[in-house]
Amino acid sequence: MKHFNIIALLGLLLFTDPATVHAQPVRMAVAGISHGHNSWILGRKNDSAVQLVGIYESNKALAEKMMKKFKLDPGLFYHDLNAMLEQTKPEGVLGFGTTLEHLSVVEACAPKGIHVMVEKPMATTVDHAEKMIALAKQYKILLLTNFETSWYPTTDRSYALTRDTAFMGKIRKVVVHDGHEGPQEIGVSKEFFDWLTDPIQNGGGALMDFGCYGANLMTLLMNGEQPRSVTAVTSQFKPHIYPKVDDEATIVLDYPSAQCIIQASWNWPYARKDMAIYGERGYIVTKDNNNMKAKGKSGSEVEYRLSPNETGTYTSPFLYFADAIRKKITIPRFGAYSMENNLIVVKILEAAKQSAQSGNKITLQ
Repeated sequence: MKHFNIIALLGLLLFTDPATVHAQPVRMAVAGISHGHNSWILGRKNDSAVQLVGIYESNKALAEKMMKKFKLDPGLFYHDLNAMLEQTKPEGVLGFGTTLEHLSVVEACAPKGIHVMVEKPMATTVDHAEKMIALAKQYKILLLTNFETSWYPTTDRSYALTRDTAFMGKIRKVVVHDGHEGPQEIGVSKEFFDWLTDPIQNGGGALMDFGCYGANLMTLLMNGEQPRSVTAVTSQFKPHIYPKVDDEATIVLDYPSAQCIIQASWNWPYARKDMAIYGERGYIVTKDNNNMKAKGKSGSEVEYRLSPNETGTYTSPFLYFADAIRKKITIPRFGAYSMENNLIVVKILEAAKQSAQSGNKITLQ
């Protein structure tokens, strides 16, 4: 009888119904916690969708601080990334370290078949972005980039309205405003400030930090069309605070049928993430995540106060990632999270830095 029970138990372990496995929470780990948005996951409680199984952070003092702040089990923390991956066996990893570290996270995870979501932007350089995508394709893993504007009902409704050519006509001009008063001014942590204002670890200043939003949204709106050229101007209005990087950037994207102006700043008098889309016959203006207005060829201007239920928007990037891992959803090829979209984003950012440095328009290949 004991022999039968052992065999039965082995059978249960080896031949578990895949449907049962998929009913379990997705095992997720975190690679790096120096990003200021780490509270999104460290402060999240485990639920039926996501289970936090490990946290890698090489800075022991930072790990100790976050452990105490969020009252986390010390057993979750590791100071070696590969050791964490081997011992916790996550299905997905969230990159909350420096942008420069994103490539090393994918290099560690991809050969093990572990899916990855990194914070925006995908990479500091096109070279890094292309290496990350090559690894994702080779090992057949998901590679997502998380933007706050991806959680906005106004982004989903705007995209849907632009697909209605009878309402908008072709897109002709898009103006995107993103940023805040500045990292120091809003009180980011020292760990975040140190790399966010470093031209190597972040790749730049406001241009990288907030220019990526407009590039991501415009690539979504243009269905993955790459601009013909990129022109940018950057400034240091506060060199006493940000001596190594720009704190103000304006980027102009030129397409055969449209233009996009991206205004990224650490000098706004208030935090903002909004955009205006102008078509041949209508316009859309978003104010924030829930409020927008639009006017088509016929009819008067309509104001919207949207909820996620109305637009089917995922307001949690972790749930979106979990559902993608469980194959409950498919990532659109040029969707805001997709690696195809975000390669174009990094190309735009790299060209913008080259343009700002040289004073020339940069043609994209």
